[in-house]
Amino acid sequence: MAMASKTRNMLENLVREGSFKWLLGNRSPFDEELEEMERSPSAQTNWVPELSPIANIVVRRCSKILGVPTTELREGFNSEASESIKLPLCYAKNFLEYCCFRALALSTQVTGHLADRKFRRLTYDMMLAWEAPAATSQAILTGPTAFVQLDEDLSVGVEAFSRIASAVPTIANVIISENIFEVLTASTGGRLQFSTYDKYLSGLERAIRKMRTQSESSLLSAMRSPRGEKILEVDGTVTTQPVLEHVGISTWPGRLILTDHAFYFEALRVVSYDKAKRYDLSDDLKQVVKPELTGPWGTRLFDKAVFYKSISLSEPAVIEFPELKGHTRRDYWLAIIREILYVHRFINNFQIKGVKRDEALSKAVLGILRLQAIQEICSANPLRYEALLMFNLCDQLPGGDLILETLADMSTVRELDRSSYSKPGGGMYSISALDMISNLGFAFGTSSNNSVEAGLAVGEITVGEVTLLERAVKESKNNYEKVAQAQATVDGVKVEGIDTNFAVMKELLFPFMELGKCLLSLAFWEDPMKSLVFCGVFTYIICSTLVGFFSCRLTKVCISGDG
Repeated sequence: MAMASKTRNMLENLVREGSFKWLLGNRSPFDEELEEMERSPSAQTNWVPELSPIANIVVRRCSKILGVPTTELREGFNSEASESIKLPLCYAKNFLEYCCFRALALSTQVTGHLADRKFRRLTYDMMLAWEAPAATSQAILTGPTAFVQLDEDLSVGVEAFSRIASAVPTIANVIISENIFEVLTASTGGRLQFSTYDKYLSGLERAIRKMRTQSESSLLSAMRSPRGEKILEVDGTVTTQPVLEHVGISTWPGRLILTDHAFYFEALRVVSYDKAKRYDLSDDLKQVVKPELTGPWGTRLFDKAVFYKSISLSEPAVIEFPELKGHTRRDYWLAIIREILYVHRFINNFQIKGVKRDEALSKAVLGILRLQAIQEICSANPLRYEALLMFNLCDQLPGGDLILETLADMSTVRELDRSSYSKPGGGMYSISALDMISNLGFAFGTSSNNSVEAGLAVGEITVGEVTLLERAVKESKNNYEKVAQAQATVDGVKVEGIDTNFAVMKELLFPFMELGKCLLSLAFWEDPMKSLVFCGVFTYIICSTLVGFFSCRLTKVCISGDG
């Protein structure tokens, strides 16, 4: 009996410690790696005591990708990093970022890395580790032999996503990372789960493959070849979703094509398409792109069109996107057309040339690819497309011009950072958008695709530091929140169905309206005591005034009589 009790207690302890999790099907995804680290002869030397177990696991994966031991990664960080980011309070997080950025810079060079589930899992686990990087982050997890006790329903927050995802320009960037996170977590209470993140990256991979296929096709090849234009979107090829062009009084169905320099419309005839009309977005032609109303015989009934005007056209063009309900297609096309227009305005206004111009164009193209991926997985929910495209967002945000100015300055101040990045294996910065899109197999313009050779610093994130761009974005968003609060105050006095200005005027006249109601109440003797007091007071005032008036007149008469 004592032996049975002892055996039962031993089994209960094993289950409690997690030794039978493999049998119960309830093992953490990190248990196997921790056990492998325990069995490794170099377990003690490769374990970083300042890091939490999950951070040690991520650093070990980075070590494998880079082909260098953890001790060498640590030596590299200690030699490259400044003293301010090696302080004990921030050492764990900054060393983790250093390892992540180095591993990501190498991993993203692999063709089709977004299709690799291991890469998707790695980036997500980097976010998990970033939220709990230090050994003190989880008190129960201390030492290389501890098991990670994590819930199956893992999730990450906005700060971790913005930091790690923005280090891979395909996934996000500093300016719109929070908006992407908000869309992806709309149904999960502000925490990003791996299943949603995995779908997002899968959608990105499909969008990239579609862009590559379309750009390599013969579609408009003669018109695209002089500038090496890439096809970003095509619409009007499905009969249930036609595209109509209105020029003057004529209307034609056809095919609409957006590239990184212009959009084209090919009118559909009986069996083929007419020669494409080109509507330029790259040169400074005083273009105007805005939503427009259309209808039969020139009436303005349906809000489903995009208006385009430039000094090169004798009359404006209107592109309509018919659909039974809403104007989602129009809003999507309006946003992506404006994104290309705005990035070229940015390039022209700041006179950005060469590889820096290609870098800016890469950011806009990657933004449209991200939007396509998000649209695919969030098709049931309405999207604010302009909030997910960085140049659209900068056009709307208070202080958006400051963000663009900072972005332009960053593209010119590169020489100081080039030396640290050009060092083999340097990892103090994230990868640039141009290098990212070059790794995907695309090239913009005729300039060199090697951003390091051209003196272009890597991406927008620096290990352990807040860059000027991040500060500009934060300041602009804070200003936007103030504007939104002020607008909410105005909206608070709105009366449904009445214009805002009239509602504000009504609020200003509120005291006089209340005074009128009070006088009416007194006049109708709703409260007799108040009415009586009111009458008494006013009778006294009137009588005293009359007495004063007559006494004054009488005094004047007496004085004049004596005279």
